[in-house]
Amino acid sequence: MLFDHYLKKAFGGRHNPLTDSKLKSVAKAVSWRILGTFDTIVISYIITGKLRMAFSIGSIEVFSKIALYYVHERVWERFTVKKQVHELKRQDTLAA
Repeated sequence: MLFDHYLKKAFGGRHNPLTDSKLKSVAKAVSWRILGTFDTIVISYIITGKLRMAFSIGSIEVFSKIALYYVHERVWERFTVKKQVHELKRQDTLAA
């Protein structure tokens, strides 16, 4: 791979052997998005009977799903951070 060295440097390093590496997570995310888009194209073709329409729907779906996932992830992050802050405050009061 042409960028193998740079990818290993960016995503490699020490990590827990029981968890996936960042590179593997990125690869899984990309492969899942490809599979999801292929599924959308097939379903669109079955419904419309038009290959061009199916690819049009699939190409729009790629970007809309990425945007929706980003918003979804940020909402979850907001709740996760609040929960962690609440738990930290709670631990401080219990320790006192």
